[in-house]
Amino acid sequence: MDNMMTRFRHADDKLFYRINGSKELYRSFFGYVTHLGGARVTVGSIVILFIMCQHYIWLKDTVTAAAVSLFVSHILMMFLKKGVKRIRPYMTLPGAIIHGYQFKDHSFPSGHSTAIFSLTIPFMIHYPVTILVLFPLSWLVGYSRVVLGVHYPSDVLAGAFLAFATTMMVILFF
Repeated sequence: MDNMMTRFRHADDKLFYRINGSKELYRSFFGYVTHLGGARVTVGSIVILFIMCQHYIWLKDTVTAAAVSLFVSHILMMFLKKGVKRIRPYMTLPGAIIHGYQFKDHSFPSGHSTAIFSLTIPFMIHYPVTILVLFPLSWLVGYSRVVLGVHYPSDVLAGAFLAFATTMMVILFF
């Protein structure tokens, strides 16, 4: 088991270095993209979508699922961060490039990835054609977290999985 975990960590670190070691212009682009998974944009989007529900009633169930998923997954993400206590890669990996804000909390799972996927997955489930835009957008936010040096690739995958699992529970039980 330890050998498998060591190989997983090595692969995670190797992929981190490959994504993180990018050109400055590339990092600047992702410095903007990453904000799409931040609290201001995700919560603001929910508020705007609820306002839109006044005119587009058919959106209400999806927007409600997205809001509940965002809220519940955020709470679960906070508990996971406190429980796992994984140190951010720019603090532990030699040569890691940090671009932008230097977060001091723990890295596992990625909160930005959890948030953007919690917001978009209900729309992708209820309106499959939106996958063409929302999945790449969500993936770019997660990818940006590694480019900027604040998350390992596995943090991003865990955030996306947490959002998916939370959204499925919300849709099934609400």
